[in-house]
Amino acid sequence: MITYQIVFEGTVISSATFDKADFTPEVLTCVDQSGTIDRVISATDSDYQSVKQAAIDNHVLHKIPNGSFLLPGFTDLHIHAPQWPQAGLALDKPLNEWLTDYTFPLEAKFQDLNYAESIYHSLVNELLANGTTTGLYFGSIHTDANLVLAKVCAQLGQRAFIGKIAMDNPDQTPDYYRDSSAAEAIDQTENFIQQLQAFQEKTQAELTPVITPRFVPSCTDETLLGLGELAQKYNLPIQSHCSESIWEDQYAVKRFHKRDAQVLDQFGLLTDKAVMAHGTQLTDQDLTLFSQTQTAIAHCPISNIYFGNGIMRVNAAHQQNVKIGLGTDISGGFSPSIYRNMQQAIMSSQMLQDSGQKQSRITAANAFYLATIGGAEALHLNSGQIKPGFKADFQIVHDQYFDVSSNNSQEIFERLVYHKSKENIEQVYVSGKLVHNQLGENNGK
Repeated sequence: MITYQIVFEGTVISSATFDKADFTPEVLTCVDQSGTIDRVISATDSDYQSVKQAAIDNHVLHKIPNGSFLLPGFTDLHIHAPQWPQAGLALDKPLNEWLTDYTFPLEAKFQDLNYAESIYHSLVNELLANGTTTGLYFGSIHTDANLVLAKVCAQLGQRAFIGKIAMDNPDQTPDYYRDSSAAEAIDQTENFIQQLQAFQEKTQAELTPVITPRFVPSCTDETLLGLGELAQKYNLPIQSHCSESIWEDQYAVKRFHKRDAQVLDQFGLLTDKAVMAHGTQLTDQDLTLFSQTQTAIAHCPISNIYFGNGIMRVNAAHQQNVKIGLGTDISGGFSPSIYRNMQQAIMSSQMLQDSGQKQSRITAANAFYLATIGGAEALHLNSGQIKPGFKADFQIVHDQYFDVSSNNSQEIFERLVYHKSKENIEQVYVSGKLVHNQLGENNGK
């Protein structure tokens, strides 16, 4: 019999399909020494008791408390790491003022590595406490500060995809905070890639560099072209913004006489490893292009309320087989919680439905899928599901209304989606390793 790293006993909730979440009581979820789920054993299976007893004997059985549940960890597909100090600030300002007066001056401060380390410790701890086991990060323009972010993620145990922002267009970026030329943007991006890959090999932490043009307006043609070539050379993920707002959408048309998505595709930046944030203005033709290139969308529903000038059409994208996950967009989105973004995604879809766009409404099951399977698939991760062969990325969450409400499985699931906050997240695991704990020194065993 295999000696497991940890065995969880209790009820599992995990997405089965876009429209359905499975609720499975009385199972053993067995995690092997590599941090992968080896088996999920039902109480009716013949070896349930023997596997449970072996886990007890080896002191690796973790009994999930009554009223608590084992869920997959979340993937956050869009985080501006250096913007964490301004989360929730100045969201009443127009986007250009928000960027010019607040965001760019803040990001420029990250050349101070001590400041960067302090902020990144706070951010990553907060994300883990909210159940986010994988983060896709925009860093700053500073290579060294982005490496600090990588080291913090490794230290705290979060899986991270990190990009050095490239932004060199003098017409759209301030002189105190931009790459001095396309050559510098490309050289520093390649330097960051090589240094992060070396750090990853040395530490075996789950870290991946990401090609990161801030967005089309902030980059010259030479930088966009060079970044597309780097993505191909190193076979790396790409992240940027696409059709986030009416202004961004129209900027691409005026400068290139093409849609934003077409411009990104022209420079080799729409690939099956690309994740484009927001997409509130994407047309049916844009979605077809996303489907053809297998580009994913990071749906950021809270941020879109403030800066998106619209609502991203989740069902329309899903029907075109476009990969979709959720992003907090710290700090255009004020909350580090994917739960809050699931809730807003559902509410925003109702607004879209009420505006006359039929079949736009999404359910709690749809939003949960985006937060788990959708985000993981966008990054080509075997994560987001509780089934054999997948990474043991978990959150143990408590239903604070368990004792006073109906315990119908569908109702429990919907309560979890609508009522969870970090105070109800008891433990978080990444690849089987405990990275956040509210249950005390005994870890709930």
